[in-house]
Amino acid sequence: MALSLNSSSTQKEASLHEPMYYLLAMLSLLDILLCLTVIPKVLLIFWFNIKTISFTGCFLQMFVMNTFLPLESSTFMIMAYDRYVAICHPLHYPSIITEQFVVKAAIFIIFRNLLATLPTPVLASRLNYCSGNVIENCICTNISVARLSCGDIRLNKLYQFVSAWCIMGSDLVLILLSYCFILRAVLRLQSGGAATKALSTCGSHLILILFFYTILLVIIFTNKAGKMMTADVPILLNVLHHLIPPALNPIVYGVRTQEIKHGILKFLKYQK
Repeated sequence: MALSLNSSSTQKEASLHEPMYYLLAMLSLLDILLCLTVIPKVLLIFWFNIKTISFTGCFLQMFVMNTFLPLESSTFMIMAYDRYVAICHPLHYPSIITEQFVVKAAIFIIFRNLLATLPTPVLASRLNYCSGNVIENCICTNISVARLSCGDIRLNKLYQFVSAWCIMGSDLVLILLSYCFILRAVLRLQSGGAATKALSTCGSHLILILFFYTILLVIIFTNKAGKMMTADVPILLNVLHHLIPPALNPIVYGVRTQEIKHGILKFLKYQK
């Protein structure tokens, strides 16, 4: 009886059946998949010293990370556009940000990122691995695996660098443009309370997004530094990148959103 009542109340919660919350659901799903791909293996290494991974499992982990990280970046970009339309063109929001828009945007970013990131594990699988089988990392990143080969990995490095900047770099530029327009619109608001609320909400979103991209840039530059710094630095940054954003996303995008907060309180109330 409790399950039936809770399901009915969730279906009637119309405020949570809007395109913005579908985007939040996409972001949550990506965070969960990335964590399940990386964190269990990291915990096995740290807790039980189980450091072995199959060749197939390593390349599967590499493919998932190379695909889902750009997908999360693209999701941030769509969410920034959603906030831009909501604040700068509120009257047109219901006609622009629709369920069909979210579906089309999701299909586009999935196919775009699959086509762009698929060559990364393919290029790595074609290398001749003869110099060892110990990866200097707790995660099967592209460059860490490629360094085990005896061949030339310049093409692997170049493609990862170019693809990362083309996909995630373009997403970051569009996100910054969206928030620049949002900031300009907010500063023009006559109501001080509305401006403060909009700045608080969008500010926390932007800080989290910039944190997401900053860690990726630091990882890239750290890997480019090579022997100039200890190998523990990129390993630590890789682990933090898969821990901190998924931990902060539910707080910034979930708990601070009034409709979601009310939905959680209703859910807990019905559970009692």
